[in-house]
Amino acid sequence: MRTRLVAVVWLVLFLAPRALECQSATGPTVRFRTVLGDIDVTLLPGSAPRTVANFLNYMNRGSFNNSFFHRSVPGFIIQGGGFQYLNQTAAEIRADPPVRNEYAVSNTRGTIAMAKLGSSPDSATSQWFFNLSNNNASNLNNQNGGFTVFGRVANAAGLAVMDRIAAVPVFVASAQFDALPLRNYVRGTPVTEQNLMMVLTITQLDPAPAIRANGIVSASSFGAFAAAAPGSYIEIYGTDLAGTTREWAGSDFTDGNAPTSLDGVSVTVGGQPAFVHFVSPTQVNVQIPAGVPAGSASVVVSYKGQTSASAPLTIKALAGGLLAPSSFNVNGKQYVVAIHAAGGAFVSNGNIPDVPAAPAAPGETLIFYGLGFGPVSPDDTPIAGKIAQGLTSLTAGVEFRIGQSAAKVEYAGLAPNLVGLYQFNVVVPPNAASGDLPLEVFLAGEAVPQTVFIPVK
Repeated sequence: MRTRLVAVVWLVLFLAPRALECQSATGPTVRFRTVLGDIDVTLLPGSAPRTVANFLNYMNRGSFNNSFFHRSVPGFIIQGGGFQYLNQTAAEIRADPPVRNEYAVSNTRGTIAMAKLGSSPDSATSQWFFNLSNNNASNLNNQNGGFTVFGRVANAAGLAVMDRIAAVPVFVASAQFDALPLRNYVRGTPVTEQNLMMVLTITQLDPAPAIRANGIVSASSFGAFAAAAPGSYIEIYGTDLAGTTREWAGSDFTDGNAPTSLDGVSVTVGGQPAFVHFVSPTQVNVQIPAGVPAGSASVVVSYKGQTSASAPLTIKALAGGLLAPSSFNVNGKQYVVAIHAAGGAFVSNGNIPDVPAAPAAPGETLIFYGLGFGPVSPDDTPIAGKIAQGLTSLTAGVEFRIGQSAAKVEYAGLAPNLVGLYQFNVVVPPNAASGDLPLEVFLAGEAVPQTVFIPVK
């Protein structure tokens, strides 16, 4: 079995990501870790860029760590960002110069806005408040030029924590703290840290991976189909999918088994761990596990402890495609990748860029590669997640036609020493005409939906 040029073939699979549509940037998410739970807030730099930058400046230097909610008005707001509890006492947070007012978003329930220190619209510094209700009706949208909303509670769990804090009893502790929420407090006793509604830390979370709409296809160099088969490779496009860019290497394999995690990225297809071949921030390529049943399967990407929303993928028992990358498309005609078995050169008519002319000849054996052709025998041979060893035989029947003439298939099975790649050794019909001849492939009696050509002379 010839394996020459296999490394070149494998490189062609995925390392040229397809063009992506422009996607709008999303604001960062920060986590308020409080004594009653976490509140995740998605910031809104698009509508309040200066205010978000101001908040992050305080956050990044730790000004909000060990701070506390110092004002609570039931059904209205809970307010913080003004004081830290340090050395058994309340210390006012050092204020930066006031930030210019940027009111644009309504003060609805679950939004976070800047508090103002006086009558000036541009008096906000460090203090912020969560809106417990739709407070646009309470003139927060109109007073002093409106109160700048710069974030929104990201989920129901955060809203529940916000409401738990708002439900804590309120006390007049001093002239400065006349609406102070305190838990387990006995009136007349000193206020301690255990009584305060502490904000332990505020930190920025890594963005969650996101799969874009219609962002999953089978390997683009093998047809880029909307459906894929168990053992096929798929390309997943989106944002924040990974923090590095690389494909798997030999060191990522264990006893011939492919990795299910690569640089912290993992993927499930139909709830089963997929084998991660390539990662980058905008594209991840994986091999589908062999046990995923036909039907609609959910694809989920996980990175740094966060998971994407699931995206659907149609799974078929068979979804064959031959290697025919865009680099082999010349003036709208797609040529298939074929290798002369005798010499190892690519088949070409000389028109394919950087590929010397070497057309196929009638009667010679060519090598083709494919994905998604299904099970092989011996029956216990894995088609996914394992480096193929020895010779196998494709279970489903496969036919090749070159120029509409049947071509003899000498071998149809997994390509040795690779993962999930199929190899076909095919004899060019002795009566094949000269020219760019159409190549047709039938898998289990059904035509593989690719229009490809092969030069013969």
